[in-house]
Amino acid sequence: MSFGGPQWPQEPPQGQQGQGYGQQPQGQPGYGQQPGYGGPPGPGQPPPGPYGQQGHGQPGHGPEPFPGALGGGPGTPDWGALADASASRDRRRRWLVIGGGAVAALAVGAIVATAVVATGKKNDEAGKGAGPTGTAAPTGSPTPEPTFSSVAPPPPPNPKDYISDPKKDKAPLTTGGLFPGKKLTMDKRPYEKGATAATTDCAAVTQGTLGALLKANGCQRVLRATYVKDGVAVTVGVAVLPSEAAALKVKNQAKGGIAPLAGAGVGDFCHGTVCLRRANAIGRYAYFTQAGFTDGKKVTTADKPVFLASDDLGTFAFNQIYAHGRAQARAAAGTPAP
Repeated sequence: MSFGGPQWPQEPPQGQQGQGYGQQPQGQPGYGQQPGYGGPPGPGQPPPGPYGQQGHGQPGHGPEPFPGALGGGPGTPDWGALADASASRDRRRRWLVIGGGAVAALAVGAIVATAVVATGKKNDEAGKGAGPTGTAAPTGSPTPEPTFSSVAPPPPPNPKDYISDPKKDKAPLTTGGLFPGKKLTMDKRPYEKGATAATTDCAAVTQGTLGALLKANGCQRVLRATYVKDGVAVTVGVAVLPSEAAALKVKNQAKGGIAPLAGAGVGDFCHGTVCLRRANAIGRYAYFTQAGFTDGKKVTTADKPVFLASDDLGTFAFNQIYAHGRAQARAAAGTPAP
């Protein structure tokens, strides 16, 4: 039988308002006293009228109740002239306001234009490389821009290539490296390690016709270790072959099995009784398990602990062989091992 492993955002102040009609312009006579009015009469002059005003040289005529009401008389204001003067002043004020606003607008425009020119000058200097940009290196030179290659990096080496090709698979393989430590735990199931061994005489550590098959396919070496748990012992053997094709051939044609390895606290087992044998391969390595009871009891299909132990040790062997290839692939790529 065979088993598989895991396959990866004012207006301008208004100026002052003009004077109204009730106000008099400076230097012009109004309703107040005028020169020559209100004093004592001179020689040959008639006495003043009841309103303090003189008559017009016509006896019997009293004074006009409203002097100048019809536009006559020397003290009557010229209302048209006053209106024209007021309108002229208003026009001057409006022009002053408009002129002041224009001057203010020109001043703002000049400020904005100056700012634009200054900004343009700075931009022009920057465009001409007036000063370095970016973070300066210790030497004062600008920091170089990162560059990226258009060529894709090569893929990482495939570990399986190293365990399939003997020209790449140069790392030494030992029992201490392949079966490290004193204990093995698979999915919380602990196994105690027993004896280990390695030999170049592949046929000598086999049962049945497996030895002849290994020899015929150029077997170079066999490494073994035994593990035990709850009265079930398992010997796992790894055979090194010259090619992947040879390992596959051994897997497919295997009859018999790896010989059980006793010692280091594990007694003899799987001699003269029925045990569970399995074979598999990865790369140029073929690996085998032989599992049975330490008390010599025959294994049946109902003995799940034996099958489970065989599965665990077969998976462990697969993982260890693959790890051997991965370590060589990391070394070739210059990647440190975890």
